[in-house]
Amino acid sequence: MFKTLRAEIDATMARDPAARSALEVILCYPGFQAILFYRLSHWLWIRNIKLFARWLSQLGRFLTGIEIHPGARIGCRFFIDHGMGVVIGETAEIGDDVTLYHGVTLGGVAPSVDSESQRNQKRHPSLENGVIVGSGAQILGPITVGQDARVGANAVVTKAVPARTTVVGIPAKSIQPSAAASSEDFMAYGTPTGEIPDPIARALEGLLDEVQNLRARVGELENDGEGSAQENLSQAGETGQDVEQESDKLSGKC
Repeated sequence: MFKTLRAEIDATMARDPAARSALEVILCYPGFQAILFYRLSHWLWIRNIKLFARWLSQLGRFLTGIEIHPGARIGCRFFIDHGMGVVIGETAEIGDDVTLYHGVTLGGVAPSVDSESQRNQKRHPSLENGVIVGSGAQILGPITVGQDARVGANAVVTKAVPARTTVVGIPAKSIQPSAAASSEDFMAYGTPTGEIPDPIARALEGLLDEVQNLRARVGELENDGEGSAQENLSQAGETGQDVEQESDKLSGKC
């Protein structure tokens, strides 16, 4: 356990430039303190000392503002930055090198509907290795967020997220591949810097381009139609003149 905690201290210092020493992390970082309470309560939970495990986790919640159910499974080098308001449900699974910011919820979608049938069932999300979840994001239901994926701040995720994909918005949608995360990039708050393409705006732009193309095509057809009509009128006029000439000739003969 001490080796795991040392790795988490190192991970905190690697991802937060404000952390200046291991002692500062231990004394001043609620995310690390919450993990310490979680490791102890989880140890009790898997040994079927569940009531004391829940009590210990609630004590950690009271002291840190971070609620982690002792039944959750969390890998190594887990980092919660700031931390206040983070909620991690009982059946949540978190891989290695995952980062969460404050206000994140890893929750279920129907906790109050027939709760008895949901006992011992997978109800909460799974986050694979290297995932970053921005502040205020809500990841709900037994879905999987793939390896090295990024969830932008305040996103609401109810569907699985592929690996190395960045999702933003409500409901969460993937952004352009050029802005997607790679395993080597660390995005603070799970949000890429610079210009962030809006998936809805991109769809609207595509519709506008299609409308412009259709208008141009209609204009071409109208011009072709007017040209054909004028040609038909010209041909009809020439035919009428020919008929009159022939009629005059016949009249002269008579």
